[in-house]
Amino acid sequence: MSKPHWIDATEEADVPEDDVIGLAVSGRDIALYKVDGQVFATDNVCTHGHARLCDGFLDGYEIECPLHQGKFDVRNGRGTCAPITADIHSYPVRIEGGRVFLQMPD
Repeated sequence: MSKPHWIDATEEADVPEDDVIGLAVSGRDIALYKVDGQVFATDNVCTHGHARLCDGFLDGYEIECPLHQGKFDVRNGRGTCAPITADIHSYPVRIEGGRVFLQMPD
């Protein structure tokens, strides 16, 4: 069984405060958020409507899907309201030398 590994995703400066960006990391569609100076990472596709969360609205620690207004907690990927019935995957983040690294499963 292989261990998860850390992948260099982007510059921390590329993630605007109180906003979300989408990017591809290791073949995955990832959303990066910055709230109160801390960066969080989740899958970028809503489990309900298959919309890209980077096109949604970030309000504090919640990202609202642009399609049906379901919301997820960016800290852990948990769905916080209807119509969400399945959580999204969240990824551990570390900042090193001004770069954002994500711990990705193999």
